[in-house]
Amino acid sequence: MKDYAKKFYKSTAWRKCRASYFAYRHGLCERCTGPGKIVHHKKYITLENIDDPIITLSFSNLELLCQDCHNREHHERNSPVVEGVMFDSNGDLIQVGGN
Repeated sequence: MKDYAKKFYKSTAWRKCRASYFAYRHGLCERCTGPGKIVHHKKYITLENIDDPIITLSFSNLELLCQDCHNREHHERNSPVVEGVMFDSNGDLIQVGGN
């Protein structure tokens, strides 16, 4: 998590929004229908938009994801594909096979 976002993610507004969105989506991942875990911002939070509630607190910018789908969103889509590299259930980089 970026330093500038820590205060936002600890805020009462975010915690209430997250809980409400989680209930709204019945706790299911919107991509695979498995158990949801992370309320993800479709348009990523940046230093420039963190004070914009349309970005940070609007249901239209949120998506409930399981850990695997969230990892794919952030790692597979936004990172170069490297053979022999995978992510564990916490989203941490692990080496598979190789050296």
